[in-house]
Amino acid sequence: MATTNLLERITINPEICHGKPCIRNMRWPVEVIIDMLGSEMSIHEILEDHPELEKEDILASLNFAKLYMSGISVNQDVA
Repeated sequence: MATTNLLERITINPEICHGKPCIRNMRWPVEVIIDMLGSEMSIHEILEDHPELEKEDILASLNFAKLYMSGISVNQDVA
């Protein structure tokens, strides 16, 4: 899946999680996904524990974090 397609999974909506970047308008902030990976959970374990998530959501979170940390603008006009 292309980078731009993955980023379409990340939504920013002031009505959801105080406007934090989230997965597909769900109450799954990108930072929580990154935190789970940082606690050594595998993608497989995350998906097993949270079936509403998809592998592409996790990849999108990683991609979003990479772009954000590199200083590339990741602003989106998504609600």
